[in-house]
Amino acid sequence: MMLIDTHAHLFDDRFRKDLPAVLDRAAAAGVERVVCLGIDRDSSLASVEIANRFPLVVAAVGIQPNHAAEARPGDWEEVVRLAETEPRVVAVGETGLDRYWDRAPFALQEELFARHIDLARRLGKPFVIHCREAEADVVKVLRAGFERHGPVRAVMHSFSGDADTARACLGMGLSVSFAGMVTYPTAQNLRDVAKEVPADRLLVETDCPYLAPQPVRGRRNEPAFVAHTAAALAGVRGVSAGELADQTARNARALFGLPAAG
Repeated sequence: MMLIDTHAHLFDDRFRKDLPAVLDRAAAAGVERVVCLGIDRDSSLASVEIANRFPLVVAAVGIQPNHAAEARPGDWEEVVRLAETEPRVVAVGETGLDRYWDRAPFALQEELFARHIDLARRLGKPFVIHCREAEADVVKVLRAGFERHGPVRAVMHSFSGDADTARACLGMGLSVSFAGMVTYPTAQNLRDVAKEVPADRLLVETDCPYLAPQPVRGRRNEPAFVAHTAAALAGVRGVSAGELADQTARNARALFGLPAAG
């Protein structure tokens, strides 16, 4: 059984003292790859550095919407440089839109989202979408791109929307990824959505160090714990944990252009 954690923030200070041990535990839990995503210039640089140090890790680079207002002159150009030149950068992001946190003007978020999408399309790489209480806005942007360019090579990360949003995204070609929230007792709505996602579009992630799944809730999340989320999704979908892990790993390899383990 092999797993791919498609969304992690290993640059976070909470991993500073024990990152090698964290990745050893991930490998022992059957994790064959971790996608480490930047949220601004500095964390994008750190994600690439981690990916270059550890074979288990690949990187994505971007400016997350809640950090849009903090971006300095030259930050976006550095993200572009990393995406264009670093071999271990497999995706653009995370990017997207957020109406929950009032940290950046929405027009600025929209401008940066469009930049990320254009960069991903130009480079032939997928992009990773953050969406919080902005589902209609995100779908509107994606729909415009879909109508102009066809299927959208992207993933809705840590999905927390409703079934209609999931159907709209799936209809445009996106993948849908679930994090630890899907394991929480109060998240039956997410489990209902997860049950209906086509097998070839389903991904799993930790979003670590956040959103630890129910069996380890309250602890710092880490890539090894993606196994708990995968097991919960397997139960929801009526398949074995091994089948769910293998399917989602195949999906991640296809989306991010990753070689098979071994």
